[in-house]
Amino acid sequence: MERNDIIDFDALEKELQAALTADEKYKRENAAKLRAVEQRVASYEEFRGIVLASHLKPLERKDKMGGKRTVPWNCHTIQGRTFQDVATEISLEKTPLQPETSADFYRNWRRHLLSGPERYQTLLQLGGPKLGRLFQTDVGFGLLGELLVALADHVGPADRAGVLGILRSLASTGRFTLNLSLLSQAERESCKGLFQKLQAMGVPRSMKEGLSWEEQGLEEQSGGLQEEERLLQELLELYQVD
Repeated sequence: MERNDIIDFDALEKELQAALTADEKYKRENAAKLRAVEQRVASYEEFRGIVLASHLKPLERKDKMGGKRTVPWNCHTIQGRTFQDVATEISLEKTPLQPETSADFYRNWRRHLLSGPERYQTLLQLGGPKLGRLFQTDVGFGLLGELLVALADHVGPADRAGVLGILRSLASTGRFTLNLSLLSQAERESCKGLFQKLQAMGVPRSMKEGLSWEEQGLEEQSGGLQEEERLLQELLELYQVD
């Protein structure tokens, strides 16, 4: 067997573990959604809370107050920190985030990307095509709204094309319509505000300064701006923005 034919079992094991984790998360959250529907919860916030807490396990008798606990009740938020954990955090500060799976992205989004600017820059750095591949099956409950909020809070004119590309890729992911319908009111407002900003950024200089197309040249009319405007109109319908 040649050198290039050697199988990297460590990489395969990590990839398998990430896939299993993502699959377990999907099944757990889907089951929580079904339970919430069966319980006929009174509000969206209650529904959201049930799904976001789906990873929590009920306390057993041995976990009673005052007793000695050997296993944390919330294993997703209480973890022993090791040297590897610290080293990972340090490396993330120096190198761009390059998740290989949706589980990788979700973990780093929650654990390391704690500020709006960090999240926004990470989305731009990954770009629409990469995000589309990561979330081809499903963005995951609650995450779509957080992505839209990060984009809405920090979008700038120079990033308009990149943000439109991200929005197009997210709209092509699995269960997009369902995830869109589950946005909170605040997230819906952020989504609407994002598209309003994108529309304002696309106003041609001729309209802003009172110039005719002939006075400023036809490059802006016939070039990338026109293509962006077509994409923007398409996205307005997909994201159900009035």
